[in-house]
Amino acid sequence: MTNMDGIRANFATVPKQLKNEPFGITVSSAVFLKTCLLSEQLRELIVHGLKDFRLIAFTHQNSSTEEIGKFHIEPEQRLMRLSALKAEMTLNELFYLSTCNRVEFFFISSLKLDSHSCHSFLKAFNPGWSDADFDALSSKAILLEGEEAARHLFSVAASLDSLVVGEREIITQVRAAYDFSSETNLSGDGIRLLIRKVIESAKDIFTATPISRNPVSVVSLAYRELREMHVPKNARIMIAGAGITNSNLSKYLKKHGFRNFVVFNRSISNAEKLADQLGGRYFGLDELSRYDEGFDVLISCTSASGHIFNPELYRKLLNGDADRKVVIDLAVPSDVDPEIYSAFPVASIHMESLKQTAQENIALRRTALEQCEEIIDFHITEYKSMIRQRKIELAMMDVPRKVKEIRAYATEKVFASELESLDENSREVVERMLSYLEKKYISVPMKLAKEIMLDHPA
Repeated sequence: MTNMDGIRANFATVPKQLKNEPFGITVSSAVFLKTCLLSEQLRELIVHGLKDFRLIAFTHQNSSTEEIGKFHIEPEQRLMRLSALKAEMTLNELFYLSTCNRVEFFFISSLKLDSHSCHSFLKAFNPGWSDADFDALSSKAILLEGEEAARHLFSVAASLDSLVVGEREIITQVRAAYDFSSETNLSGDGIRLLIRKVIESAKDIFTATPISRNPVSVVSLAYRELREMHVPKNARIMIAGAGITNSNLSKYLKKHGFRNFVVFNRSISNAEKLADQLGGRYFGLDELSRYDEGFDVLISCTSASGHIFNPELYRKLLNGDADRKVVIDLAVPSDVDPEIYSAFPVASIHMESLKQTAQENIALRRTALEQCEEIIDFHITEYKSMIRQRKIELAMMDVPRKVKEIRAYATEKVFASELESLDENSREVVERMLSYLEKKYISVPMKLAKEIMLDHPA
């Protein structure tokens, strides 16, 4: 059995369902035809396939965390800004993914991607940037079209393009980003069908390959570095931000015996929730400047667009303590002003410092990448097959209506007088014969079309 035979045996659940479905007028095909009638976006996807997929991305591969941070959008502004971007660039659909190590704009459009269109896209995203910003950021952008854009999304969801290959957080982030784009109508049926296949592929990769065994996420990388510093278990740990990254890291610390936590967050309810889980205290983020109980470890990962901790605030928080502190900054853009690292005795852990470790991790897991690519190839092939099959269904969806029109015209116009002259039994035989022929004229062309597609899949 070849590698692809094994993959096909393990992962061909969707194609199996499709191949077992009768290609006549079934309930499932009728539902799909109704969907085609209702969704112009889906009709466009079927007609154009992969060719209108577009991607503009800024990732850890070629951009600094500060550059990536420029594309971060505050949650309360996200819908407004992305809707404006979609309208300004006349995009059919838009999917926005923002993590610590990447910001990606995946969209459906006929826009030709080049330096000029990328410049226009960035200007629509943030008109307030300078020409120098546009030029500098455009030069860092990853521009992909068609199948390459789709394949990139498959790789991202499977963590093959992550700072830490094999980390599972990314699949949750992709799903959450898609949920937002779907619920706010930024995306439609085109991205929905692709994301469904992207998630299936990522799950298969995490299940069937060693890519995620002994996973090393950003959180566990940070913990490993902290552990090597031999920080005592009774250290005072100050946490700024109660999002998923800080929640995961702080729970990791509690699991390993740390017990002295204080949480600061913009949302008091989220701060209280995390503090309750850790057995610690909580405050609003605006109370940082009044906190005078000191700290030993500072962990920060907020959604702020600029530095939260500057030298002045840091000095206040020390409250005269001259001992070396540990600062873990996992935010993008950085929460901690870099001047702090040179002005005070600090052992720092931040996104940039984790990259070298991540690169070593990539090398260790590289042996699994070939198998992962085979799984992605398989799912992309199945996605294309699904689109081809739906394309034929779309093309054939008028057959039943046309056949019924021909039958009605024949019985009511062309042969009306002849039928009228027949006795009741003869007319019944003719009606039964016409009904039989009608069904065959509907099902046979669809069956033949499916057989042609399967025999000639290219």
